[in-house]
Amino acid sequence: MTGRGRRAVAAIVTNGAAALCGFGGAWLAGFRLPWSILAAVICGTIGWFLGAWLGARLSRWLQEHAYARSGRAYYRLTELPPGELHAGGKARSLAAMVQDGLPVPDGVVLLPAAFDGDALTTEAGQWLADELARLGRDRRFAVRSSALTEDSAADSFAGAYESVLEVPDDQVPAALAAVRASGRADRVAAYAAARGAEDVGEVAVVVQLMVPAERAGVLFTVDPLTRELDTMLGNTVTGLGEALVSGAATATEFRLHRPDGALTGPDELRPIGATLHNVAHRVETVFGGVPQDIEWAIAEGKVWVLQARPITTLSAFTPRTAEYNDSLAGNCLWSATNLSEANPVPQTPLTISMMRHQQAHGGPSMAIRGREMAGYIGGRPYANLSVQITARRGRNAKVTPREVYRKMSGWWGELPSQVPVTLVPMTQADWQDSGLWLLGSLVKLARYRRQLDGYLARNPDECRRLSGLVESAGTSSELRTLWHAELLPASIRSFWMTIALSSDGPAQLEAALRERYDAQLVSALFGNLSGLAGRLESLGPSLGLAEVRAGRLTREQYLERFGHRGVNEIELAWPRPAEDPDWVETQLAAPAGMALDDLAARRAEAYRQALESLPARERRGVDRKLRRAARQAAAREAARSEGVRITGVTRRFALRAGELLGLGEEVFFLTIEELLECLDGAPVDRELLAERRDAHQRLLALPQLPAVIYGAFDPFAWASDPQRRSDYWVFGGDERTSNRAEDSEDPSVVHGFAGAVGRVEGVVRRLDDFAQADQLRPGEILVTPLTNIGWTPLFPRAAAIVTDLGAPLSHAAIVARELGIPAVVGCADATARLATGDRVLVDGAAGTVRLLSPAT
Repeated sequence: MTGRGRRAVAAIVTNGAAALCGFGGAWLAGFRLPWSILAAVICGTIGWFLGAWLGARLSRWLQEHAYARSGRAYYRLTELPPGELHAGGKARSLAAMVQDGLPVPDGVVLLPAAFDGDALTTEAGQWLADELARLGRDRRFAVRSSALTEDSAADSFAGAYESVLEVPDDQVPAALAAVRASGRADRVAAYAAARGAEDVGEVAVVVQLMVPAERAGVLFTVDPLTRELDTMLGNTVTGLGEALVSGAATATEFRLHRPDGALTGPDELRPIGATLHNVAHRVETVFGGVPQDIEWAIAEGKVWVLQARPITTLSAFTPRTAEYNDSLAGNCLWSATNLSEANPVPQTPLTISMMRHQQAHGGPSMAIRGREMAGYIGGRPYANLSVQITARRGRNAKVTPREVYRKMSGWWGELPSQVPVTLVPMTQADWQDSGLWLLGSLVKLARYRRQLDGYLARNPDECRRLSGLVESAGTSSELRTLWHAELLPASIRSFWMTIALSSDGPAQLEAALRERYDAQLVSALFGNLSGLAGRLESLGPSLGLAEVRAGRLTREQYLERFGHRGVNEIELAWPRPAEDPDWVETQLAAPAGMALDDLAARRAEAYRQALESLPARERRGVDRKLRRAARQAAAREAARSEGVRITGVTRRFALRAGELLGLGEEVFFLTIEELLECLDGAPVDRELLAERRDAHQRLLALPQLPAVIYGAFDPFAWASDPQRRSDYWVFGGDERTSNRAEDSEDPSVVHGFAGAVGRVEGVVRRLDDFAQADQLRPGEILVTPLTNIGWTPLFPRAAAIVTDLGAPLSHAAIVARELGIPAVVGCADATARLATGDRVLVDGAAGTVRLLSPAT
């Protein structure tokens, strides 16, 4: 049964269950109006969800039983198992499309095991003869290669291997031999060497019915030049497509708009333009939304798909160095505004691969058409806001994408007008397929939110238990078993909890209050969130040190509570404070800054006065909303803190693996999949690890990347431009070489977002990273690229905080409000325009920093 058939079965089960339960509800209500209608709706809805669950399970069962047994030497495309790697890239691609019900010519694949040299074995030859008779003795065939890495995301090997077309059935064996022999051609070896492909493997061969094409062509589901997601770009010729691919014929270009399929091109394509669009969209769906390079043909009015491969120039992953650049996979809007604070430097391959590994094994995913919201550029995490905006906007929304973004600006900051906001193209079928899955994710997130208190109570002890199990693992096999049995499930639970408690509710409330009340008053109201909620984890390390100084907390107790937090806490290779016996003493030796003993009382009094200044009829409502926002903020930070604690356990796992494998800290340059394979006995490629270490060092040498990126971005080309723009970058835009200071009417003013209100004049201390922390003196203005919870102990020394990155919900803004010091966040180029010794005026309410006099 094809994928289309399985979906039809699932739909029948879903709708049948809904109808049956709806009828049952009306029957239980005695068919009395209006109660029978209400009962039918409620029971029908419950039945729909139950039917959808049953239909999905039935569909999976049917799919699993549609494949042939693995390990054979030959298969029909309709039955080829997806895990049969020896079938090669082309055969697996064709089989996936056939099995989904796409119009692909019928055929078979002969694996390397079916050959003795370039000739078929006797058994395979007899099987092929029977299959050719089934397909039709009087038909012509296409005989094509299917090598191991052919038509992959990294390497297409287009034109490297032989293809033989218009082959009569009696000449198929000779064509097979020719295709097999082409695997030893110099051009294949040269291509492999140029692409760094080490093992191209033996050649499998596909035999398909030949399509007598009246017209053929190539269609890219994403324009490979502009990279715009809403445009398919194609070329077409009359007759066979071989003339187009070889360059023997001049092609006609055309475009198809997504998702409506509108054609811009020759009139001859208009009868099949919509069909071609729909087929190409479905092909992309089969391959998880990865943009495809499709060869197609038309015969007797029907569109046929002859081949599909990923568009290699839009590939986001480089396997050799394990580097991701998700901006290359089509133009989307990316933001690191609220992510970089927890990820201040490029991450190692093990850290980067961990999130994707968790998502592949049941972790939270908000992907739309295969595009995850979370991605990486230059080793740093970025959020795909095109995915988030598309999901929030929905199918029939009348609001513009930019209007949707404005509702998210508390989380991501204001968006420059020069930056486009694009959507992921979604058809009605896409929304139907995604709706249930997204709804299921929302239900699961709600369930995790209800489990927060128990999770917070249990997690510290659970982490101690798991850490003990890691240390006691005596063999690689034991450690690998522990990962699958306990560590991975624990990390996935933590991931779900962290996502479930993420909320921009406080930022939305603050924005709403700022529209009604004075900024200073709103800042006083929001400066007491920890008092309303009980505690904010972001203040914990700083308040904890004050407790140690006062003798109310021992050093051991401090490290137990806060020793897992720090400046690079998401990175697995980063040592935790709890691992450093001198860490607490070093912090205590630094200047303390403002007194924190009476901070809670001061913030509570400021809150009381601010609340009483409101009109009497509004106080209770504002107080209620603020308490809810405080609970949301506290829950978000508590869940994140315990999530970081689990990350520390994962670090222990990696270090133990490094010990058992003899790799030491080189283990962080493996991906998690590679690490698990090594624990299972696979050899370690130390040359590969050295290459990755060097690649990581190159990423570490880059300056802080722009907070906002639209489209394909090359971090190294951007960094080499002396006129580079540091706040945003637009693919193909003229703004990429302008200086942000030129945007301001007054070049002496640095602009950012209002983080915490207040005005203060002082001397700048610019710290480019946390290693310079001891240079900050009490009363100085801290100017830095970003801050996170590891910087919290410095805040009491600072008279004001200024950051390049950040938004109203960023760490610097939250902590500065609680401490009552001004903050301007998300300036983009404050560290580029301000230097230590400059005298400045910081206006937190206006979001500005004015240079009064430069350092002498």
